[in-house]
Amino acid sequence: MEELLLLVHRIPYPPNKGDKIRSFHLLKHLAGRYRVHLGTFVDDAADWQYVPLVREMCSESYFAPLNPRTARLRSLTGLVRGEPLTLPYYRDSGMRRWVHRLLQSRLVRRVLVFSGAMAQYVMGDDFSDMRRVVDFVDVDSDKWRQYAASRSFPMNAIYRREAARLLDFERRVADTFDASVFVSREEAELFKHLAPESIGRIGYVDNGVDSDYFSPERDYDCPYQANEQALVFTGAMDYWANVDAVCWFAREVFSRIHERMPQARFYIVGGRPIEAVLELNRLPGVQVTGAVPDVRPYLAHAVAAVAPLRIARGVQNKVLEALAMARPVLATMAAAEGIEGDAGLLLADDAQLQAELALRLLRGEVVAGAGRECVLRRYNWNANLARFERLLEGDAVAIALTNTVVAA
Repeated sequence: MEELLLLVHRIPYPPNKGDKIRSFHLLKHLAGRYRVHLGTFVDDAADWQYVPLVREMCSESYFAPLNPRTARLRSLTGLVRGEPLTLPYYRDSGMRRWVHRLLQSRLVRRVLVFSGAMAQYVMGDDFSDMRRVVDFVDVDSDKWRQYAASRSFPMNAIYRREAARLLDFERRVADTFDASVFVSREEAELFKHLAPESIGRIGYVDNGVDSDYFSPERDYDCPYQANEQALVFTGAMDYWANVDAVCWFAREVFSRIHERMPQARFYIVGGRPIEAVLELNRLPGVQVTGAVPDVRPYLAHAVAAVAPLRIARGVQNKVLEALAMARPVLATMAAAEGIEGDAGLLLADDAQLQAELALRLLRGEVVAGAGRECVLRRYNWNANLARFERLLEGDAVAIALTNTVVAA
């Protein structure tokens, strides 16, 4: 069995948020085909309990502790060095020593980097004879550009700087590595425009959904009160894009809905809600649950899922999971990016139009479309992740194949 170095910016377990869902399934898939040596960070104290489970999937592994507060302070050294703040945030001397020792002592000729920041560990001439593939997932530099557009001074200036410096680094990685992968056609096309010098080595691999797990055929106890008609948002509630989304929806959209339909409820389901989210509990009809053991009952018994993200990059797993559960999904254009048009999403960016569409859903005037069928056809983990193998094996046409839909 061939050996592979896999570098991931956050422990790929539990698969309870966007990047960890993709990285977990990637590790699981590759572990059946390679002897995987995993280097990763643990940035949540609760995740240390999962280290033994992840180790069982790997040949050798290195788990570096990352304290977000300390890492933010460390990232400020990027201002002095003229580099993106993201790089020192994920810089660790122990990780670097482990990578160098591993590559010097073993016959590892293939490297897969998950998240661009981890590429810093395998840059330079010492690694030029290795097959290197990077899964950027999203164009992170463009996410910082979006953040800058929504903030005031001085944060907008810092975010604009990060967008520019991080794009420079992303381009250098793409120019150095054998292949660069993104989570959707739209993300790949955007990066091709931003990094035209690497256009022939840029492609995408769609996300997937565990459609057996997220199945509407199972019996789920209803988590809602009798006579409630629920709209539900699922996601990590300490992530700024999610916070912005639920605050906007609760105040600008749901307030209009509840005024006309008092039995309507907006449930915000997700761990680590920050104070701005908890304050939404004070609004009529809004319920913040915090972390729950299982999001499926909340999806199964909701009238619809909502994804009102105004800042988004790549494919939203929360949308795919709701579609797999055969739920209607009311989303913004940003949240729908990269998802097939026949998924039956209800799309609106305007608050009044979102409220009108939600009321139609709550009245039973709109039902779920072909979302689950779309998920089963296109968003299959095994079919999609198999494309990484071809890239790692140096298939000359593999990048072209990452731009071709593979049926389940």
